[in-house]
Amino acid sequence: MKATFGAGCFWCIENDFRKNGVMSTSVGYMGGHLKNPTYEDVCTDTTGHAEVIQVEYDSSKISYGTLLDIFWRNHDPTTLNRQGPDIGKQYRSTIFFHTLEQEREAQQSKDDLEKSGKYGKKIVTEIVPATEFYKAEDYHQQYYEKCGLV
Repeated sequence: MKATFGAGCFWCIENDFRKNGVMSTSVGYMGGHLKNPTYEDVCTDTTGHAEVIQVEYDSSKISYGTLLDIFWRNHDPTTLNRQGPDIGKQYRSTIFFHTLEQEREAQQSKDDLEKSGKYGKKIVTEIVPATEFYKAEDYHQQYYEKCGLV
């Protein structure tokens, strides 16, 4: 199965998803209007794409709910179009759902987190249908591993 999340810079979240029943991860771009965008295109903040991680997972080993927990835990879902020092629509908090069940689970998890009051601010994460995924350039894949940061 596939799951796709935008949580700021894709380098920062990929490593956290590469565990526990996840078969593979790829970082890339989704949600914009430009076909085959490059990193340089997306960094202009004019393509509409978000930096995302696409996860291939075995639902008998890890649930979509667990993936959602990893997503929520690894970024600030209350900042609009930014994560830390990274500013722009490409850094927005987004859940791209691939099935109606994923949409339902994502919305329920967002509602539960909002009701918990954990952040004390409104959660701005969008939950939208997955569109075409454009894999980022090879040097972005498993970036932390390539740089010896894990």
